[in-house]
Amino acid sequence: MSAIKTILLPLLLTTSLVLAAPAPAPEPKAEESCAYTCGSTCYWASDVSAAQAKGWSLHESGDTIDDYPHVYRDDEGFAFGVSGTYYEYPILSSFKVFTGGSPGTDRVIFNSNDQLAGVITHTGASSYDGFVECS
Repeated sequence: MSAIKTILLPLLLTTSLVLAAPAPAPEPKAEESCAYTCGSTCYWASDVSAAQAKGWSLHESGDTIDDYPHVYRDDEGFAFGVSGTYYEYPILSSFKVFTGGSPGTDRVIFNSNDQLAGVITHTGASSYDGFVECS
């Protein structure tokens, strides 16, 4: 019996150590890199898409949440890669989709064809209600 314990005990200890070892951290997915950075906030493409989808859905149904989405006049004269009437919808630094309350400082901009124009922020703007483009 002691011979079996002598053989099995080290085997059990080795097996339990291997099973208890932490798994390596998963590799980040390609879509999990910064698509836009507003101030110090990194937004993934999925964050931008989720905000745009919510804004577009509300626009299409004629609804708003706390007056969003609404027309963005582009007083700053940004060179967006798409044309048309622009709409703005909050994109939150908490990475949750805006459903009301404080809109934060960042906005996703899309046009009347649901094409992404860009992401902009009040952070770093020269005036209180001004915007700068996110990088």
